[in-house]
Amino acid sequence: MAPIFPSFDPKIFNLPFPVERRLLMETDRYKKMKFIGQTLFNNTSVEITIVNDRVQSMREVPAADSTIQIAPAPIDIQVNGFAGFDLNVATVTPEDVCAMVRALWRVGTGFLCPTVVTASFDAIRNSLRAIVAACKADTLVAHSVLGIHLEGPYISAEDGPRGAHPLEHVREPDWDEFQRWQDIAEGQISIVTLAPEKKNAIPFIKKLVANRIVVALGHTNASTDDIQAAIDAGAKLSTHLGNGAHARIQRHPNYIWEQLGADDLWASLIVDGHHLPPSVAKSMLRAKTLDRCVLVSDAVALAGMEPGTYQFAGKSVELTPERCVRLVGTEYLAGSAIELARGIENSVRFAGISLKAAVSLATLQPMHLLNAKAHVETKANLIIFKWDAVECEINLIATIVGSELVYHAEAQQ
Repeated sequence: MAPIFPSFDPKIFNLPFPVERRLLMETDRYKKMKFIGQTLFNNTSVEITIVNDRVQSMREVPAADSTIQIAPAPIDIQVNGFAGFDLNVATVTPEDVCAMVRALWRVGTGFLCPTVVTASFDAIRNSLRAIVAACKADTLVAHSVLGIHLEGPYISAEDGPRGAHPLEHVREPDWDEFQRWQDIAEGQISIVTLAPEKKNAIPFIKKLVANRIVVALGHTNASTDDIQAAIDAGAKLSTHLGNGAHARIQRHPNYIWEQLGADDLWASLIVDGHHLPPSVAKSMLRAKTLDRCVLVSDAVALAGMEPGTYQFAGKSVELTPERCVRLVGTEYLAGSAIELARGIENSVRFAGISLKAAVSLATLQPMHLLNAKAHVETKANLIIFKWDAVECEINLIATIVGSELVYHAEAQQ
């Protein structure tokens, strides 16, 4: 079998033996299809055989259509909602979570960290319960969920850094409260975004790190000393760097520059053309380096919806025809309306990097950040697509998650 990841071990797929595969192919009651293309990271010609919507074999072949690419399934570590499904409403159900995950498969996102934002204790508890129940109800959804991202409520109360998070629920870090949420989540909270200037934030960060949770700085008005103290305590990531900030800040020093220049911090970036202008996205990717950057969508329920005015996190937000989500009557953004594939495309457009490098920002980099290599590479988790180099567009053909075909473009027509 051919390599998909740079360090691919063919034994990890544990696929049926050739004799069993041959018997399947000889029986016409089985639905069979084949995909032949080039692996993006290794430029190897590969044939993938699907029987009854499950991967039965992957093997190298002498030649393949060079326009068809095969790559690891993207990982989005910040998803608040998608296609009308909102993880942060009081009425969220396990069925909503499953439907959202499956909608993401249809646009090429194979893995995610469902993101729960600032709210009351009970509201956060309800969202966590829905996610956990969804994972128990659907093993393939559970396979796709690499952990839960808790964004808030331990963030700055200031307008600007707070973003669209509700002021009435912003509070100081509380370890007992967090442990109650983690118990409800059955240990699945794997990323916590907080503001390091909050009272008792540094000892809180140390406890999170001791529990193998990725600590991210975000929605912050931190000083240089606050940021360095957080790094020294084990903080590892800057959440959507350049956003969750004042509309106007001191030229320097400021909390954006300090995080951008910190070699010990990774940065997640929303490359939608709205959260970061193209020149800023390009500069940040170059300054932070590709090895320490992760693409995120920060998608909200409006992603995939028609333009209009909606309710999100208790606020009125507007989705413009340009796919920009803003708090009504302000210049503040309230999440994004893109899927991760669009961020990959824009990274090529804005920063002039290769498709391989851009896909790595949404696959290999988040996999390493979350230490999820063993899980992600255990089964076939792939996207198959055509790349339009002129328009810088990914035209998705198929998504494979947990060795199952979960999306096929022709089947949707």
